[in-house]
Amino acid sequence: MTIGKLMVKNVITLQTDASAYDAVKLMNKNRIGCLLVVYNGEIVGILTERDLLERVLEKCKNPKEIKVAEIMTRQVMVGKPDMELVEATRLMLENKVKKLPIVEGNRLVGLVTLTDIARATSVDKKTIELIEKLSNMHRI
Repeated sequence: MTIGKLMVKNVITLQTDASAYDAVKLMNKNRIGCLLVVYNGEIVGILTERDLLERVLEKCKNPKEIKVAEIMTRQVMVGKPDMELVEATRLMLENKVKKLPIVEGNRLVGLVTLTDIARATSVDKKTIELIEKLSNMHRI
């Protein structure tokens, strides 16, 4: 199975000048754990719950004043829609990421999460083993 068949196509995005508070509201409204940050239609970062915890809450920064551009993760690992599921899972494991934006060229076309992969792989033993390793990566 390719990632293109599995990915979520309606990805929630945010601009770099949005506040952390705006990001949290958007994440809560959509019940999601990350936002892709875009500028001129291209991915420039990803903002995860972990980013908010480490870079806002732990440092006691005002979420209404700090901009997403200041706290987002800039190094974004991406996949392609034609990647095989096992290949994408391995990429996520090796890079210790749980969310993989999917791009064609520089254009965002979808997002695959560890949860999406887990739901789709109940019969593929090799992929399940990779997912188990990935979900326990904080212990590695």
